[in-house]
Amino acid sequence: MPMMALTGSRVREKRLALGMRQAELARAAGVSASYLNLIEHNRRRIGAEVLGRLARALGVEAQLLEAGDEGVLIEDLRGAVAETGGAAAAELDRVEDFVGRFPGWAGLLASQHRRVTQLERSVNALNDRLTHDSYLSQALHEVLSAVSSVRSTAAILAETEDIDPVWRARFHGNLHVDSERLAVGAEALVAYLDGSEAAEEQGVAAPQEEVEAWLAARGWHLPELEAGDPAALEPEIAGLASAAARAMARVWAARLAADAAALPLEPFRAAMAAGDPGQVAQAFGASIPAVLRRAALLPGSPAGLVICDGSGTLVFRKPPDGFPLPRFGAACPLWPLYTALSRPMQPVQALVETAGRGRWRFRVRAFCAPELPRGFSGVELREAAMLIEPSADPGKALPVGSTCRVCPRTACVARREPSILSEAA
Repeated sequence: MPMMALTGSRVREKRLALGMRQAELARAAGVSASYLNLIEHNRRRIGAEVLGRLARALGVEAQLLEAGDEGVLIEDLRGAVAETGGAAAAELDRVEDFVGRFPGWAGLLASQHRRVTQLERSVNALNDRLTHDSYLSQALHEVLSAVSSVRSTAAILAETEDIDPVWRARFHGNLHVDSERLAVGAEALVAYLDGSEAAEEQGVAAPQEEVEAWLAARGWHLPELEAGDPAALEPEIAGLASAAARAMARVWAARLAADAAALPLEPFRAAMAAGDPGQVAQAFGASIPAVLRRAALLPGSPAGLVICDGSGTLVFRKPPDGFPLPRFGAACPLWPLYTALSRPMQPVQALVETAGRGRWRFRVRAFCAPELPRGFSGVELREAAMLIEPSADPGKALPVGSTCRVCPRTACVARREPSILSEAA
């Protein structure tokens, strides 16, 4: 079986270390000098027999010349170039050579790229919280209020020489109470920002987040519903931190159970592989929103799903890789989700490209189904769903973001507020 591409770089490095000329090694291994030149520049794969002859001529074991995990490393570096938009400047045709000669530096670059990507996601998430999270705002206010009280009391005690013993005792008591209040507030704030178990036990997460975290922990699929046994989920639902989350989880379990009954797993999977959501809905006699939900929540599905109500508020979020979804506040107004919300019963489909270094592409399908819970004499309720599927389509894509606050496209015509990031035009 042919060896991987980096073996050629290792052959060349070993030859140069021994002071051998290319012609000498080619003659000793019984290959032509031109063929060896192609091998050393990773332009020809090496069969096991040729590799063995080269190894014997170099005086090493063949295993020492074989490439190991460098294939993954090469792909990581190629991905880093693609995400940073530096393909024109980077020497992509020599990446195998670089990894073969300097595996340590190559590994360091790939590791730093992964770290930068992770930090960018953390910045986006923290900014999302700082901008829109009402609980965080209250927690910060409590901490700052306690700090101000401690500072004021301490200043009085430090700057006033003659204080009546009774008043001094009162000030000391106030200082003790405020310091405890500060400690409790700071501990709760840190726990919340860390997303620790303590924060969950205190019910810090919003009910919607609790439900989504529960579904994410289950892989976004509830096999109990496939067996028609939603009652089996009750012990887990009862373990959610807040009563509101438990109520929402029961609503979702009932909805997903209805989807599973209307769209049996294996027939539905086969139908989706051959048709679009509209055709599948017609074939099963189900609603299009049910098809979108079912497609996103199939076992192992890479697709994401967002659902909004008539106000545009996201009431459900399953984020796919490369398509960040805001936890709080308004999302990108260019999402086809909102186009569908304004055009009930009309399917909306688009190829979109996310902002940032990743430039991920997705095929999205959105649909809004209005409801009249009290008949024609009552109000109309709208709910729109958007299925987000990874796509390799090279066609023209609609640029979208997560939310304006962290979107680097500063020239976007739909921008509501300045971004904390920027992107060169």
